[in-house]
Parts: sequence; C-alpha cells; structure tokens
Amino acid sequence: MSSESEQYRIYAIKYAHHDRMSSENFIGGDPHDVPMPLDYFVWAIVGTSETYVVDMGFDAEMANRRGRTIVHSVEQGLGQLGIRVADVKQVVITHMHYDHAGNHSLFPQARFHVQDSEMAFCTGRCMCHHGIRHAFEVEDVKSMVEKIFAGRVQFHDGDSELAPGITLHRVGGHSDGLQVVRVNTARGWVVLASDASHYYANMQRNLAYPIVYNIGDMLEGYATLRRLADSDDHIIPGHDPLVLQYYPAFNADTQGWIARVDADPRRPD
Repeated sequence: MSSESEQYRIYAIKYAHHDRMSSENFIGGDPHDVPMPLDYFVWAIVGTSETYVVDMGFDAEMANRRGRTIVHSVEQGLGQLGIRVADVKQVVITHMHYDHAGNHSLFPQARFHVQDSEMAFCTGRCMCHHGIRHAFEVEDVKSMVEKIFAGRVQFHDGDSELAPGITLHRVGGHSDGLQVVRVNTARGWVVLASDASHYYANMQRNLAYPIVYNIGDMLEGYATLRRLADSDDHIIPGHDPLVLQYYPAFNADTQGWIARVDADPRRPD
C-alpha cells in the first residue's frame, strides 16, 4: 500500500428491496429454498476533498416495472451523508444493468467511469438475445451514449487508478465489462464487489448467480476479489442484506439503511 494513498470512508446505501427465494440466487437452485431477499445498494467513497459515488440505482418508475420496492431514493440516502447529488463530480458505473445505471439525470455535473468492454457489450450483438439483454434497459444505455457524446464519460480498459487509493478492476462474468472498486481505508484495502458476488454465499459456496454472461469469469472473479482485498472481511457483496447487519450504521437514524463498510464488521458468533 502506498504511503501517499489517501484513506477513505465508504458507505453502503440501500435504496430498494426485493423478496425472493434462495433457489433464485444460485445456478442449479438451492435444495433448501428458503427466503433470501435482495437489497439494492449504491456506495459513497468519501475522502478529504472528493467524493466518489459508485452506481446510480433505479427510480420509482423502474421499481414498478420490475416489481421492486424503493425504500429510500438514492438522493435521500446520499443526502443523509451530506452529499448533494448536484455536487458529485465522479461516478463509477460497475456495469450497465438497470439497477446500477438508472437515474439518468441524478448527477448533472458528474463524469462517469465505465469499462470499454461494458459499453461494447451493451451496444453489441449480445443484446439481440433476450436472455442476455433482459437485465439491461435501453433508456439507460441510450443515456450513457448521450453522456459519451457530451464528453462526460471516461473509459477504462482493465485495471486503472481512479485516484490515489482507489483502483478499478475489470472482472466480467455477470456482465462482460463488470468492474469492481478497490479502496484504501484505515482498516486496509476494501473491495466493493458489486455484482461480482451478489451475496456472501456466492463466494463462500463458489456458486454462480443465475444472471451471468460467462460462468467461468464469474467463478474466477471470486479469486480476484480475494486477491485484491486484505481479507474476505474486506469484500462487500453487491446485494446482500447481511451487509447492513455486519457493519455499523452511519447514525441512529440510518440503521438498516446506510452502513459504514470501511469499519470493522461485527458478525454474530
């Protein structure tokens, strides 16, 4: 770890929820088939002089269309942290699925960071197949293309440094250009896995999530997460409600809503 790297605070902000069964979360299902809901998050990486937002979530209209439940808007969650969406200058898009690339006009001043391979994927021939494109929304893709032409997108090819102490890493698997975010914190290198691992259980059981472009890349991605993070406790999955149980809330008003994931986890025995 470079001595010049800034140490950041990281917040997981829940904005939506979806009740479902565990059989829906693993290729091959789950013989127990117990309730295993999805939480939907965006993340804020807060430094001394700059804030970076990871992903944009979706809005109430998309929630209604997809049968999801908004619990707090993304704007409300960021506002609880004192972050005005109009002031955010840097947004990382882990991938272009609807639950990560919606809310098109939420960050009017931001530059968006996307992998080359993700934009090629979501505008290429694979989108001719419903089984692949169903997790994307055409308006999200069109909006990002408009941002490209407006000079507001910075492309990345594989691994790159976003800022001292923040790096981006293409993992693929779930989507061809899925990237994860590695962040230097007071407790070490934390990796925001996004959908490289939806749940802790996907990594722990080495089982792929059913929405996947390349199963091999998804499974290899678990090893990449472990290589990038200081330990398994430094990996933050993309949709697991346990994140809000393991990590302390930002304050008393945000219990079950916003967790500080640069802090040490407090897992039950």
